[in-house]
Amino acid sequence: MVIKVLAFAGSPRRHGNSETLLDWVLHEMEKQPDVEVEKYALTDIKIAPCKGCNACEKLNACVQKDDLVWVEPKIIEADIIILSSPIFCMGIAAQPKALIDRAQVFRSRKFVLKLPVVPPDRKGKRIGIFLASAGQDWDYVFDAAIPSVKCLFHVIDIKNKDIRYLMVNNVDEKGAINEHPTAEADALALADEVIATMRTMKGESL
Repeated sequence: MVIKVLAFAGSPRRHGNSETLLDWVLHEMEKQPDVEVEKYALTDIKIAPCKGCNACEKLNACVQKDDLVWVEPKIIEADIIILSSPIFCMGIAAQPKALIDRAQVFRSRKFVLKLPVVPPDRKGKRIGIFLASAGQDWDYVFDAAIPSVKCLFHVIDIKNKDIRYLMVNNVDEKGAINEHPTAEADALALADEVIATMRTMKGESL
């Protein structure tokens, strides 16, 4: 049984510290023959900010016809959704925040229209991962980003217990994460744990 991984690189700067974290995770996952990975850089696709019009509460779809049209079914189909982002001004970067805000369509589907986001047999069988980097060394630098990320995963039917985090601070300059003493090993271990957990969720033998 195939495990589908959907990954979004959220930084406006390509191949920086947060995307490096993402690539470490994805490369480790791709070693498994039953894993399919799709990765998209949010700088390369168009997802406009939410208009706050609430039309999705009636239409079950967003009125803006940008790249979310084809991204939305991929989010629904994926077993593992990964979002990476740097921390800007103590919060998540603008590009992934736009994706999170446009997930309002899932919130409307789930809570207003009372429609399923994923088929009943897939509920409780999805995992979300948030990967982040920050230049500051403060222990609270990620605190403002986490509620937004939880909101995204919640509306696409990923439970809090099935969210994983790998957040690395004190890596400011591009490439600084390569010198971090544990970041790469932590990323590889996270990838292996998540794939093993997903196989269990799908009822496969380890």
